[in-house]
Amino acid sequence: MLMKYLCTAFFCVFPIINHATGKEFTEHDMAHYRERIKSMFYHAYNSYLENAYPYDELRPLTCDGQDTWGSFSLTLIDALDTLLILGNKTEFQRVASVLQDNINFDSDVNASVFETNIRVVGGLLSAHLLSKKAGMELEVGWPCSGPLLRMAEEAARKLLPAFQTPTGMPYGTVNLLHGVNPTETPVTCTAGVGTFILEFSTLSRLTGDPVFEKVARKALRELWKTRSDIGLVGNHIDVISSKWVAQDAGIGAGVDSYFEYLVKGAILLQDEELHSMFLEYDKAIRNYTKFDDWYFWVQMHKGTVSMPVFQSLEAFWPGLQSLIGDLDSAMKTFLNYYTVWKQFGGLPEFYSIPQGYTVDKREGYPLRPELIESAMYLYRATADPTLLQLGRDVVESIEKISRVDCGFATVKDVRDHKLDNRMESFFLAETVKYLYLLFDPDNFLHNDGSHFDTVSGPHGDCVLGAGGYVFNTEAHPLDPATLHCCSRARAERWEIEEILSGEREPPKSQTSSTGEPHEQTERIVLQDRKKRKMPVLSCPSQPFSSKLSILGQVFSTENT
Repeated sequence: MLMKYLCTAFFCVFPIINHATGKEFTEHDMAHYRERIKSMFYHAYNSYLENAYPYDELRPLTCDGQDTWGSFSLTLIDALDTLLILGNKTEFQRVASVLQDNINFDSDVNASVFETNIRVVGGLLSAHLLSKKAGMELEVGWPCSGPLLRMAEEAARKLLPAFQTPTGMPYGTVNLLHGVNPTETPVTCTAGVGTFILEFSTLSRLTGDPVFEKVARKALRELWKTRSDIGLVGNHIDVISSKWVAQDAGIGAGVDSYFEYLVKGAILLQDEELHSMFLEYDKAIRNYTKFDDWYFWVQMHKGTVSMPVFQSLEAFWPGLQSLIGDLDSAMKTFLNYYTVWKQFGGLPEFYSIPQGYTVDKREGYPLRPELIESAMYLYRATADPTLLQLGRDVVESIEKISRVDCGFATVKDVRDHKLDNRMESFFLAETVKYLYLLFDPDNFLHNDGSHFDTVSGPHGDCVLGAGGYVFNTEAHPLDPATLHCCSRARAERWEIEEILSGEREPPKSQTSSTGEPHEQTERIVLQDRKKRKMPVLSCPSQPFSSKLSILGQVFSTENT
């Protein structure tokens, strides 16, 4: 039954439909916006290479760089699979080689466990799984082995000490060289606990080491145990005591990707437990937080409204609803969010629903992807031209408001469109990617199963790339077929080892091209530069902090 339900959800998102684009969007219009989006990508990407590499991110107003999430040349990792999605195999191959030669995880750096997982581990896993599509030379055993997979595994192993808590729920920050600092706070946001199952299960299924999936599942199950009597979870939890520090429940910042990974984990792994967890949460969310197709923040034990605001990070929710087939509710909520975009030419971080305006000190728009992400999913499911209109508006707004000589700058205030000196790596990983996929219905990621690749394995040919890609929360696509391909091989190996040694039981795990490439004619040489270390945050990139009163205390950014 689960298989049937989840397959139905898949085809709700990736259906075989007539891609009618409506009167406003001809095939020529679609092609026009694809080229506009490619131009946006390369303006930002080349600006990063010219001015910011090897720092994590570009500072577009001063044309230099800064480290933000751990000193990984993060923008390069985050942009890698986007290069292939835009058709640039040559640059994908070159950057993959550069990363193999230059990234070192044995460094004395304090890194966010959450961000390192979704951006670094997720980005490297996706690039590894897309290596054949990119025309890279593959080593024997791919996709169950390969240099990018080994890099992803190395990065993930650096995060494992964070899970060594009495509950199994991870700390928010880990030192890549020394592990968890003895003075590290035990308070972690909910998403920082529940956003590992995609990347860590993929690692376990590809490498044969069950430890990654094991710790991710334990964290999810422990978090599940902490829900309130009315079925909700709060925003920040003590990973030592399992006590809630922030008791406001919602679908936005600090919680969002926890719910996302229950749904996507159920799809990727065909996992009934994760599916059931989400359905229970969805019921509670509808009962206590939904008001006229908006979602408020409520007290997790009582269900009383604590903050009637819309946060820009919540805009992923309609896309998630489309994955479970709830299209009517998804479109209604999406249209609410779209009205906010039209009001400002972007989504402010916080928007007061009763007042119909921004919230003090939360007026910024850092070029987030969530509303575009939902538009992409919903367009795949409905072909409604309203969703293309949103894409058009996003392209026009970002080009007009945020484009500067050295890339695209965060909007500091959507009211007057003043800019801030930052271009987050997710702009290239997510925002541009989802925009392009919205206007490219024939992209290989939208494959309906009519095209596929095969690789030879111990069980004969293995079918890969047949569609059904699952995006992690940083928009890095994972191919479910590769997990099953490698799982079968690993299961056979474990069985043989058990028979031969008589000492070990096999670990338990569930085994339940298109278009012309858009190549760059010139390459920018990546030069080593001295980097400076900067402090990192331990939770998702816009923490749920000020303007939230919890038990009489107002949390500041410094407290999160």
